[in-house]
Amino acid sequence: EAAALWALRHAQSAGWGSTVHHGAQALYLPLTTGHKVMGVLAIRRAGNDMWREDQRYLLDVFASQAAMAIERAQLAEDARQAYILEATRKMQTALLNSISHDLRTPLASITGSLTSLLDNEVRLDEGTRHDLIETARQQAERLNHLVGNLLDMTRLEAGAMQPVREPCDIQDLIGAALAQLGDRVKERQIAVDLPDDLPMVAMDFVLMTQVLVNLLDNALKYSAPQTIVDISAHLTDTSVQIDVADRGIGIPDDDLPHVFDRFYRVRHAGRVDGSGLGLSLSKGIVELHGGRLTGAHRPGGGTIFSIELPLTPTTPRLPEGQV
Repeated sequence: EAAALWALRHAQSAGWGSTVHHGAQALYLPLTTGHKVMGVLAIRRAGNDMWREDQRYLLDVFASQAAMAIERAQLAEDARQAYILEATRKMQTALLNSISHDLRTPLASITGSLTSLLDNEVRLDEGTRHDLIETARQQAERLNHLVGNLLDMTRLEAGAMQPVREPCDIQDLIGAALAQLGDRVKERQIAVDLPDDLPMVAMDFVLMTQVLVNLLDNALKYSAPQTIVDISAHLTDTSVQIDVADRGIGIPDDDLPHVFDRFYRVRHAGRVDGSGLGLSLSKGIVELHGGRLTGAHRPGGGTIFSIELPLTPTTPRLPEGQV
């Protein structure tokens, strides 16, 4: 309406009961804060009586209060958007820093191994050639694992990861995870302790295998080669709990609340390769199943991660940061 546009543009009242556009069916009050017009408040008339002075005063006060409330809401939204942009910038920086190292290191190993194999001036015995090929293969698997985690984290945060849950056997799940780890577990002691009465659990077998692979990979990296990694499971009233425990260096108390944060790396004296994505991704996948993933100190030293999967499929919880 013309009166509303006039009030918005001129920051003055217009319409019925004013001196401008007084033939309008409503009174239009500009919602102003300082020199900024936030909008226009329209008050429809209920009869033909003109506004009393006290009524106009109250309307002006109400319009002023409404304008300040809208401004506060906009400022809060601007602050929220600024926080999101800053968090996004920090996450992108962390991503670039993480990827730049975690891509460069295996690529350097692969390049070095292949260069040595292609150098005709260097005579290599069969054992050395095999070691170089094996190094290149292992580093290629490491790259594949990193890229897979990055892609899955993107799908998870975009809400595009939807688990297809079917009844699965926990023993089969553990076997599939160990098979994926391949040579990494052949020279390690892996103790599996499962009761005979574990029921089938509804889950996306592929996604939960990835979770278990990430937890086992973490346990292997942060524990000495001669130590045992334990995998156990037990039944509770409402869920099946799977525990992965190592006898490694453990997680400092200050770091424990943050181990599931994206790109978070536990501070240790010796550097351990990793992108800081595995645990965050695993937590998100478990929560999509309506379950929980927690970490704690293992009695006697080391770390224990526990997966709780509900016996009855529930509505999945949105992973943190996803709306």
